Amino acid sequence: MAAWRAIAAAMLALALSACVGLGPAQRERAEAVVEAGRSDASSCDSADACAQSSPLHQLAADAFAESANGTPRHRALILDDGRDALLARVNLIRSATTSIDLQTYIFEEDDAGRLMLDELLAAAKRGVRVRVLIDQLSALERVQTLAALAGAHRNFQIRIYNPVLQRARISYPMYLLASACCWHKLNHRMHSKLLLIDGAIGITGGRNYQDDYYDWDADYNFRDRDLLVAGPVARDMAANFDAFWASRRSVPVEQLADVGGMLLEHGIPALPDVPYEMPERVVQLSGDASDQDLAARLAGHALDVGAVRFIADLPEKSRDGGHSASTGGLRELVESARDEVLLQTPYLVLSKPAQQMFRELHARAQPPRVVVSTNSLASTDSFITYALSYKYKRRYLRDFGFEIHEVKPFPGTVPASLLGDGGAPGTAGSDVAGAATDADEAIGGKHPTPLMREYAALRFAGVGVNKPLPLTREGARRGLHAKSMVIDGRIGVVGTHNFDPRGDAYNTESALVIDDPAFARALEASIDGDMLPGNAWTIARRNPSPILPGIEYTLAKLSERMPLFDLWPVRYATSYDFVPGPECPGPLPPNDPHFRQCYRAVGDFPEVSIGFKSLLTRIFTAFGAGLAPIL
Repeated sequence: MAAWRAIAAAMLALALSACVGLGPAQRERAEAVVEAGRSDASSCDSADACAQSSPLHQLAADAFAESANGTPRHRALILDDGRDALLARVNLIRSATTSIDLQTYIFEEDDAGRLMLDELLAAAKRGVRVRVLIDQLSALERVQTLAALAGAHRNFQIRIYNPVLQRARISYPMYLLASACCWHKLNHRMHSKLLLIDGAIGITGGRNYQDDYYDWDADYNFRDRDLLVAGPVARDMAANFDAFWASRRSVPVEQLADVGGMLLEHGIPALPDVPYEMPERVVQLSGDASDQDLAARLAGHALDVGAVRFIADLPEKSRDGGHSASTGGLRELVESARDEVLLQTPYLVLSKPAQQMFRELHARAQPPRVVVSTNSLASTDSFITYALSYKYKRRYLRDFGFEIHEVKPFPGTVPASLLGDGGAPGTAGSDVAGAATDADEAIGGKHPTPLMREYAALRFAGVGVNKPLPLTREGARRGLHAKSMVIDGRIGVVGTHNFDPRGDAYNTESALVIDDPAFARALEASIDGDMLPGNAWTIARRNPSPILPGIEYTLAKLSERMPLFDLWPVRYATSYDFVPGPECPGPLPPNDPHFRQCYRAVGDFPEVSIGFKSLLTRIFTAFGAGLAPIL
């Protein structure tokens, strides 16, 4: 009894300390410390802020010049390769003459994150206005870093979106407390991502600021996609950023209890002096970002397109879907499809309205083909989310008519850099990615904690939840993180929405929509590459049981419909691998009569080391349906 009293007292003390924010007088003092301490030193006295000439930035000038007649023109560049995406960002930051606005969900203090901070601060010192907005749950991990940035320079401002418990950073116990007291606020996250230069050229898509989004992690990297767009649509992107920046949910870091407390106690600290983990690659990319030939090579791949639409949620997005421009806009596009919907999402968990939409789409007299590229259990960074996808495979295949391709953790080909040989992904070799057997054992090397992962709703569930699973072989693996769509080979979409319940109801999202056949073909080719047999398994119905197959199907269907106790051991579908041969010269869709002659079943969880998490996957399939609304 005494032990329980001690635990209760400790929890009460934590609750009281976590909920105590800065009072009005303290906030004013913290703001005064920041205002007095901010440097106004300048490294440039030129009207253009000593901006670096950039062929990428020139794309905006060309697009605006061609739009002068009242017909909008744009340049659009798909950034599939991680190194291309990082180089483009650094190059554009150096080309800024007036303003840089950065909005992101995750900002890690690893090599990629620190490189971006260095470049942003250098731009501020040149005379460029820099505004950085980060979601609370995955903001920079050191309070010292946030306090230092608060007072770094008069041209640099940083805010935290929707902070719970009046803090910039929260620990796991605080997360649990916030789950109990403020569940909706905790789950309302800013998943929007944007880098906007001079209000003229922007980048949005799946990438956050963390090594594994730029092929810099030794063990696990995301296959992701950004879209760089230059031209008049940047004004809409700027207006949306301004709405977030002015929102009452976006709080200057010095007003928060932990950052403000540090400022009041110690003044403005120095930025933590943490060396780069691999300085040679940082030096290499930093030099390449100033190489005009490399930037011109990137810019040369941009497509000339007409009108571009930016659909984006407002910061006041509510749980019932209010202010959800992204979800409504994406659904309108899907419902407009006549021939084909090509969808790429890392997490195939659909909200009930989305399920109904696809059910109605499939019920048409001439339904469009729906092809889905998503993660396998071997490649995903969220096995609980995969478990819910696994539960509904029958529904996806039979009721919605999906053709599903799940990416392999070790794809035969990866997206080529637009920079050529000099732009090969800068991964740091391979560690023992498949050696771990315990659910909470690291897979080798430094890996972000779940508090630095995208699935906020699962972070309370433990450190091991958001780690990739142990595999049957070693190597640096890849997991899908791109969120894109092509409608009827004509409309291309790249954005932040995972087409999931969280994006529908909780997270703010955004997307760029381009109605242009050439752009749609380029995006379609990119997604098709991820579905090649060497890069993905095809999901199809397993061979029916020779004994009472109808009864087996009925029982499995009934079990699937139960919110709990989905314990039927045999699932409707499984994974297949293509086996080329004289009779099988190329891949086939699952409804082709020769499919089973050319594909072999490889099991429900190919390449996953059977262990605790494989068991957990089946447990969450059975009991986790209640999590679907927040996944």
